[in-house]
Amino acid sequence: MSTYHTPLDLVRERSPERPVALVRPDAVSVAARWFQSEFKGDVFYAVKANPSPWVIRELVDAGVRSFDVASVAEIELVAEHAPGSRMAFMHPVKSRRAISAAYFDHGVRTFSFDTHEELAKIIDSTGQAKDLNLIVRMGVQAEGAAYSLSGKFGVDLHNAPSLLLAARRSTQDLMGVSFHVGSQCMRPTAYQAAMAQASRALVRAGVLADVVDVGGGFPSIYPGMVPPDLSEYLAAIDRGFAEMMVHETTQLWCEPGRALCAEASSLLVKVELKKGDALYLNDGSYGSLFDAAHMKWPFPVKLYRKNGPSGGEVVEEGLKPFRFYGPTCDSVDHMPGPFWLPESVDEGDYIEIGMLGAYGVAMSTRFNGFGETDTVEVQDAPMASMYGLAKRSIPVVRTEAEERKVVRFSRPKGAAGKRKRRR
Repeated sequence: MSTYHTPLDLVRERSPERPVALVRPDAVSVAARWFQSEFKGDVFYAVKANPSPWVIRELVDAGVRSFDVASVAEIELVAEHAPGSRMAFMHPVKSRRAISAAYFDHGVRTFSFDTHEELAKIIDSTGQAKDLNLIVRMGVQAEGAAYSLSGKFGVDLHNAPSLLLAARRSTQDLMGVSFHVGSQCMRPTAYQAAMAQASRALVRAGVLADVVDVGGGFPSIYPGMVPPDLSEYLAAIDRGFAEMMVHETTQLWCEPGRALCAEASSLLVKVELKKGDALYLNDGSYGSLFDAAHMKWPFPVKLYRKNGPSGGEVVEEGLKPFRFYGPTCDSVDHMPGPFWLPESVDEGDYIEIGMLGAYGVAMSTRFNGFGETDTVEVQDAPMASMYGLAKRSIPVVRTEAEERKVVRFSRPKGAAGKRKRRR
């Protein structure tokens, strides 16, 4: 992988024709070390957020050796780049062949489910194994997420007790509960509320959980979405765990994805055409900009011009809102933004689209023959940070209150020593 000090250096040297993923491995390391230091439990990386081998290797180097996987392909990926790591198969619906391969070929012992049928499938496909860690996926009511994940998975609270009791009777090892408050959760108290719901279900079932998995949903910073400090999320989880009916050895798990990798990558695209306030780019919703199109997230942007002073320049003056179109022939390939860029932007300029380390290249397709992305390492700071890495704020108009939040939340607490985990 080639390395450049800044994206401008790449533009000056190569004038790339294809989209380029600009990766910042140090950002993964900083986020991983923060979670391991501050979270009072075990940190499982949600591989789906960014399955790039460099991300997995960086996490391992930073001490993360547990992974939330959702398919045999992700299991094989982790086995290759993080051999010996612990894996939890947390997709609540799996094929029998996938369960069998995970258990017998890769030593996976942790499985999630939300129905009696799936529990029976897991037991049967592992040969009636008794060394399983069985995690019941709960359907919880949670508010504050930019993207709700409550509709597809999770046993409802009415039916949860019988499933919890069945899980308890089916294993001689760990039985636990998990949930997901939704992606990009903006309310720390959502975790505490979800834990209270799970606790009530456990009480009604008359069983104690060996594991409480609070899932993912930990946020990053985007224009218009400046979340509270991550320490507030962990404080809410601590309060919720203290209030749960669990025993002294109950383990606390989390599955951050976005929060570990969002800051670690951005995308450099080329402007192919300017049509009024619309810019036609060489990547789009079928590539790395799925969330910009379907979730309508206005990611932070920065303009680079190859032909400027000293052979290139960063252009920052005269910002106005633009919308993007991708390279395919599909009209759905549209990112409404607004994306704030200099009015002078034109064909041949390059745009860095920030904070795409999570669900960027991971969502890319090859529709219409597009989607090929190069990857290089850059050494500058991400456009925004929950961990104090960014040297500049997101270049978009905000209210004074939002600006105060950016300043406040880009300065994490002083790093404390690793706190004792509750077991």
